Amino acid sequence: MRLNSKKTDRSAASFQQDAGLLLLRLGLGLPMLLQHGLPYWRQFQEQAPSFLSVFGLGPHTTLILTIAAEVGASLLMIVGVFTRAASLLFATTMAVAFVVVHGASFQGEQSGELAFLYFVGAAALVIMGPGRFSRDCYKTA
Repeated sequence: MRLNSKKTDRSAASFQQDAGLLLLRLGLGLPMLLQHGLPYWRQFQEQAPSFLSVFGLGPHTTLILTIAAEVGASLLMIVGVFTRAASLLFATTMAVAFVVVHGASFQGEQSGELAFLYFVGAAALVIMGPGRFSRDCYKTA
């Protein structure tokens, strides 16, 4: 494997930006995977019947899509593979969670603050890309 030549012309400021993008990918992906995605996956049978149905998809389908975003997209973001697409799926899921599940509220017991913060971070990755410390930045020779 080698680094794409167009992506090797980096300054110290760019190194800091890339390190920040790595930190953002890890900071979003790891907690989502460990605290949300994997528990949903492990408890699928128990969760599915009572899971919120979004857009008329039914609770099982909604939970499958949620797991795809919270496990699949998180893993892709962590490694830096298909980062923009994974981040878009992640951001979309968090936007739906913020608006539909939490009623776009920042206060109270049903606060969507965390979903909103996940959304903003994932949207930043859609815009900025994964940075050079990612699998997306490499290709086979």
